[in-house]
Amino acid sequence: MVSILGSAFAGDCRLRIGTNLTAPVDWGSEWPFVDIMKYCRTWITFNSVWLEAGENPWDTGVVDRIPADENGYPLELPFTVAGTETTQVVRAVWANTFSLPEGVYTVLYDGEGTVDVEFDGSIISQEPGRILFDLRHRDRILSVNLLESRRGNHVRNIRVLMPGTESTHAQNPWCAEWLEKLEPFRALRFMDWGLTNNSALMRWEDRPVIGDYTYTQAGVPYEWMIEICNRKKADCWVCIPHQADADYIRNMAVLFRDGLDPSLKIHVEYSNEIWNWMFDQTHWLFENGDQAVDWPERIVPFIQNSLDIWTDAFSGQTERLIRTVGVQGAWQDVSNRVVFNMRPGSFDAFSPAAYFGFSDSAYAALSGLGASATAEDVLLWARRSVEGQSAEWLRTQYETISRTTGLPMIYYEGGQHLTPDPFGSDQPYGQALMDAQILPGMYDLYCQWFDTLRGFIPDGRTGLLMNFSFIGERDGRYGSWGVLESQFHQSPPYGDTAPKYQAILDALCDPGSGISRANLSRDGLSLSLNPNPFNASVRIRFHLPEHGRITLTAFDVRGRQITVLLDEERPAGENVTDWDASGLASGPVLIRLKAGPRIEVRKCLLVR
Repeated sequence: MVSILGSAFAGDCRLRIGTNLTAPVDWGSEWPFVDIMKYCRTWITFNSVWLEAGENPWDTGVVDRIPADENGYPLELPFTVAGTETTQVVRAVWANTFSLPEGVYTVLYDGEGTVDVEFDGSIISQEPGRILFDLRHRDRILSVNLLESRRGNHVRNIRVLMPGTESTHAQNPWCAEWLEKLEPFRALRFMDWGLTNNSALMRWEDRPVIGDYTYTQAGVPYEWMIEICNRKKADCWVCIPHQADADYIRNMAVLFRDGLDPSLKIHVEYSNEIWNWMFDQTHWLFENGDQAVDWPERIVPFIQNSLDIWTDAFSGQTERLIRTVGVQGAWQDVSNRVVFNMRPGSFDAFSPAAYFGFSDSAYAALSGLGASATAEDVLLWARRSVEGQSAEWLRTQYETISRTTGLPMIYYEGGQHLTPDPFGSDQPYGQALMDAQILPGMYDLYCQWFDTLRGFIPDGRTGLLMNFSFIGERDGRYGSWGVLESQFHQSPPYGDTAPKYQAILDALCDPGSGISRANLSRDGLSLSLNPNPFNASVRIRFHLPEHGRITLTAFDVRGRQITVLLDEERPAGENVTDWDASGLASGPVLIRLKAGPRIEVRKCLLVR
């Protein structure tokens, strides 16, 4: 049985960990761009005036009948649409302002018209082309309304900028807090960024472009994917839209070939989960494939054709490509019938997801507990899945495909999959599912899972797990996918990190040195423990970027305080203290360093 201590102590760098980025949605909590207009909901139309005797619906649903420019900005407002109560105007909406920082935001725009701000935003000042508004957490919703737009010089290029970014947004579009949290990852998967699931993209000219008023309709443009990978020196993983024609696929390949740093790898995958019947792509392939061919063999030509086009586009540079075939980790027959019908040598890896979730018996137990279920119950049943069903599914994939073909088994997604049964339902144990996400025991589960995955990597090779997902709030119905809940703040006990995120940080390391990247200084603050494990005394080293008051505290893995080791002023630079824990029983201990708003947490093991 693998150790629950996992990668924090293993010193094993065979498993690289990247991350999926969260889809562009107005109700999410991941904000990559300082211009939040790029993540607003698509235009909502409404009456230009309030009619006392009218219905005055929130959304009249006629946005497609208002002429717009190539980036989606209406050419004229108010606009007369037949069948509506009066002339129509539009609003942009964000439905999760609580995940944004409070403060003074700036609206900039080109053209002539009238722009207004409602709900959690209160206008401070207004002049043509520029508005300042104060955002406060009240109703959880923000609306920027476009009430007038003059034909011939219509309002366009609207930017809604986070506090303090007006003078810098043109040179640096990225949110600093987002970049900071993303820093450790050296591989990024853009499946959700590209809104791959249920994509309607077919022609290259219809793809999203940088100037689009929002990216929540067709996805984040490929150019931004390339730029962030180049900036971070991170490998890239992209997904081809399932309906994309040959011209689209070829142009996409050329764009990434010519735009991405040649030193970086490009994973390319056809669509996403094309065996999953909850997505449009699976139905489309079933209906548009050769009806004389059985499913899932019917989908193979689509995968083969797409990867062949990329191979041709990268002629002479195929060492940059990792052509990847996605499979279903729990459905071995489907995996076999896809992989073994691909042309040998035409792809480089196959990829199941690496999730641990609940077995049928776990669901039965949680249903029986109902509202009395606790986060500890959730972790107990999740651990049994890690040790049983989830590991065995991947073991079968490894033995059946990887060992047979020699192909690497890498993971397009992975992490906890603790969702209710049925998915999307409101179950009495839903609160326990959410509570478990920030319990210290979740850290142990992730470490245990990473050790399990290392067991499927042959000696001399390096595997890859793409965590799912980066930032997202907890949800008891549809899953708590984010390893962070916010890029601006985070729930206790880990402060600015979280158990899932911390486990990943502790597992990341430099393959050449075996040094955990988590122990390297981030923004000048770092914490390390030696020896680890220890049997009586441990030396604690920490680096401070500036002089200030710090607290150094020991907790057990349930988050209960053991003792305060330091609570005092300390100078900038290297600091050292020793902790004698000879009076404690064996077991894991969390050491937390707090310096101002920043927090670092490390796990150590006391062994008698």
